[in-house]
Amino acid sequence: MTSYTIYDTTLRDGTQAENFNLTMEDKIKVTLKLDALGVDYIEGGWPGANPISTAYFKEIQNHTLHHAKVAAFGSTRLFKNSVEDDVNLNALIDANTPVITIFGKTWDIHVYDALHIELEDNLLIIEDSLRYLKPHVEKLFYDAEHFFDGFKYNQQYALATIDRAVAGGADALVLCDTNGGTLPTEIPAIIRTLQDHLKKQGHTVELGVHAHNDTETAVANSLIALEMGATQVQGTINGYGERCGNANLTSIIPALTLKMGHSFEAANRLDKLSETSRYINELANLSHNRYQPYVGNSAFAHKGGIHVSAVQKNPLTYEHIDPEKVGNVRRILISDQAGRSNVLHKAKKFGIDLESNDPVVSTILKDLKTLEQQGFMFEGAEASFELLMRRALGTQRRYFDLKGFRVINQKNSETDTMVAEATIRLEVAGEMVHTASLGDGPVNALDAALRKALTRFYPNLEEMTLNDYRVRVLLSEHGTGARVRVLIESCDHDSTWGTVGVSTDILEASWQALVDSINYKLMKDENKS
Repeated sequence: MTSYTIYDTTLRDGTQAENFNLTMEDKIKVTLKLDALGVDYIEGGWPGANPISTAYFKEIQNHTLHHAKVAAFGSTRLFKNSVEDDVNLNALIDANTPVITIFGKTWDIHVYDALHIELEDNLLIIEDSLRYLKPHVEKLFYDAEHFFDGFKYNQQYALATIDRAVAGGADALVLCDTNGGTLPTEIPAIIRTLQDHLKKQGHTVELGVHAHNDTETAVANSLIALEMGATQVQGTINGYGERCGNANLTSIIPALTLKMGHSFEAANRLDKLSETSRYINELANLSHNRYQPYVGNSAFAHKGGIHVSAVQKNPLTYEHIDPEKVGNVRRILISDQAGRSNVLHKAKKFGIDLESNDPVVSTILKDLKTLEQQGFMFEGAEASFELLMRRALGTQRRYFDLKGFRVINQKNSETDTMVAEATIRLEVAGEMVHTASLGDGPVNALDAALRKALTRFYPNLEEMTLNDYRVRVLLSEHGTGARVRVLIESCDHDSTWGTVGVSTDILEASWQALVDSINYKLMKDENKS
């Protein structure tokens, strides 16, 4: 059986993406996470290119990897330098990694216009750069930059660069679609021609593929190349990379094993895939792409009532794989498209005993559709929806009643800062409570005042924190009179929940979401006791 290897270049190609940045400490954490996933090779960066990369290769020596091997990346030597005097080549050796990957020019236009040397000169620096590095590593990989474009424009020269890479001792030839412009229909003929050439020359060398995503075909191109005989695939987690990104390993890995039936180390740890995807987004402080195949929050989310009904009977009706295989979960959404099946599924999840023919189901659906017409959205606010259901059933306890609140926001001219003060009046357990609190902004002040008023009665609110606060303007053509939707994410020691509020007044919308968040916390704790 063919042995496949996964080569991750998130720490180099990925960090070339706009807004994707990692500290040296982050890069170490990513390396350890990729090792746990079962990635075979982890490209750590270009030694000497920047202080972070230099520090990374030094620090990674202090960590034990259980499966992956770290690769240092660089280019062939400068033509004016000898291999012994080339700073880049010696920095690769000094990185002290078991694997080195270097790239060289395949496309004649790059030789002339980027390097400003002759074609034969480029062949020379490819071969002697590889030959110089070969004794210093366990594995030596050659990235044939712009291979597919070079092949299409000057096939003879592209193949000549490959011959010299083999002569220099490359253990693998990685075919790069550096501009990302090659289509899947072009891949088979080009690889077949290369394979025929290598066979005719008597070369036996591993092939790899490194695709960019400028035509949205990097994953498809990679899978086709693997089907054509390549055994190493390069890419990044979540597809991060320069311009439109690189081949997305979180799509390639499951496709290669679940769809194509191939076995490799990362395939045996597939249930760690979604966790790894989210972990790297968190480190880079980037939002997770909910629509991403396999690992996105919406990858196995079902919204239409017909879909939900079918999935509950047999998930295969609307799911191409079992989400648990890639560490993801099935989600049933509540929206204005929701049917009785969605509501019944949520009731079961919330521990609410509700039958299909119960008239309350119709009431809940009517309330849901009315609220969503006003701008409410419950897909990210399940706690608010559970409270809605329990109110419809008449089982939701009132923990407090608002009598009024006032928020003042003023500028301190001495410190040039804004100071907010909230005053609130509540009735709790038959007792009137009047409190005030300062905050960093009116919403924070209102939150602080509400908690201050309630904590004496419900001490467990002290363990609750607000994780996230998001505001979305609805129907912005109404300008400052537009409705806003506020989504709040809260958590305590054992769970996280979302709530929503909508109003033309941002404080009122925030109040709705804050109250739901606190009511949910109190209800949750009460149900435990």
